[in-house]
Amino acid sequence: RLVEFSTKHRDSSEPLQAWRKLMEFGFFKNFSEVKTVFNSVDQVRDLYVFNICGNKYRLVAFLQFERQLCYIKAVLTHKDYDKDGWKK
Repeated sequence: RLVEFSTKHRDSSEPLQAWRKLMEFGFFKNFSEVKTVFNSVDQVRDLYVFNICGNKYRLVAFLQFERQLCYIKAVLTHKDYDKDGWKK
């Protein structure tokens, strides 16, 4: 999803890869620990919403802290994020 999105939105490539590296090499036990690294992350029900490129793009992910898994549900422009389709 990251590569596909950054192909269409070139300015997102470096920030998305930086996010990926922090998630890949980080060890997070809970939302509070994620928030210390990603200050702008929000929790929406069981999903986590990360701002990418400031507030231009949103990455929506499911995190399973016990197993250290991250599933990227969507990477969206802010306009598409506001449509709320990602909540379904």
